[in-house]
Amino acid sequence: MSDRAAPGTRRIWLCADDYGIAPGVNAAIRDLIARGRLNAASVMVVAPTFDRAAADSLARLNAEGPRAAVGLHLTLTGPFRPLSASFRPARDGAFLPLGATLRAALLRRLDAGALAAEVEAQISAFTTAFDRPPDFVDGHHHVHLFPQVRDAVLAAVKRSAPAAWVRQCGQVRLSPGRLADPKGLLIAFLSREFRRRAAVHGMPTNPAFAGTYSLTPTADFGALFPRFLRGLPDGSVVMCHPGFVDDVLKRLDPVTGLREREHAYFVSDTFTQALAEAGVKLAEPAGYHVSAMARP
Repeated sequence: MSDRAAPGTRRIWLCADDYGIAPGVNAAIRDLIARGRLNAASVMVVAPTFDRAAADSLARLNAEGPRAAVGLHLTLTGPFRPLSASFRPARDGAFLPLGATLRAALLRRLDAGALAAEVEAQISAFTTAFDRPPDFVDGHHHVHLFPQVRDAVLAAVKRSAPAAWVRQCGQVRLSPGRLADPKGLLIAFLSREFRRRAAVHGMPTNPAFAGTYSLTPTADFGALFPRFLRGLPDGSVVMCHPGFVDDVLKRLDPVTGLREREHAYFVSDTFTQALAEAGVKLAEPAGYHVSAMARP
């Protein structure tokens, strides 16, 4: 990929979340990076099948030159289990479900010390697996935006991955279609305070975000994707979840068949046509933290 763009062309980060969750997801993400159809991947270091071999397979794609930024997908929700022994609150040794985690954060009932230790443990696990800190940090289920969690994340990233950027999930504008996307509205709201606190820490964030949609079996990702691109400024992040379904994924996550649809879309000519029609290209990973992220 060349970083030379025609005048007016916007560069985006098309980031596949959940690397590490299952072998089939890992294979699909690596396939798309090798094809030049993704330029970022976000890694779940707490996933039971994530290991050094999975990290090495991803890192090798950047061996002859940067193809993708690789970040930490901070995970604090069940059924996954914490890396730190003292994390609480927990349930049967695992993180609480998403709803309970959000409630605890809103009520400020998370143990601040245990939370800080877990965030540091996940950054450390990433650094050990890849022999370097993450290029960026975001969150599974967007937990990094939650009250209490955001403070622990920003402090830990500034200390242990100072060159990293952090993902905010604010949208360009509120369109009529967004009213049918309550998750998108919630994370956009939470991102307001996240951006403010990131600015206080002097940490770069993406200027805008897209990629949320209703994860129903009838969702038409091919029709939705061009809408994600509308109005995105240079350096924005579009989230995606491509993958191949396997038994591990079925045990750990309800999002299965949609992942294969996303992969099929990204390998198609329809995807590249959508980018061209929108005046968008994938950003070149080299210099990602300087040229494509907004510093406060």
